[in-house]
Amino acid sequence: MDYREKAVQCVRETVLPVQRAQFEECGRSLDAQYRKYGDTEVFFARVLQPGHRYEVGYPRCVCPEVLEGAVTDAAHCECSRQSVLYVLEQLLPEKRITVQTLETVLGGGSCCRFVVTVE
Repeated sequence: MDYREKAVQCVRETVLPVQRAQFEECGRSLDAQYRKYGDTEVFFARVLQPGHRYEVGYPRCVCPEVLEGAVTDAAHCECSRQSVLYVLEQLLPEKRITVQTLETVLGGGSCCRFVVTVE
């Protein structure tokens, strides 16, 4: 499964435009964006180290395929990791971004959490 392409298809016309608008509104600062928009019903973000490390995620699984019952394998959560990576690469093309999965709902976690490093 090419989770990168699946992630791009999922977020390119939905999540990316919203995140891009927030990013621009906040002066192209993830710190400001996450402080302002990082606590919603479907997304959370915390600044761990300003300008460098962040924790982002979802209080519950938001994948339509999982919610429909079509997918139950935790390996599918790579799609979420790839979507976070893709969005941030679009917002910060001059930076090196890494995204590490901490926990996912399908993997038995209470939520889906990722650590983002910006270099």
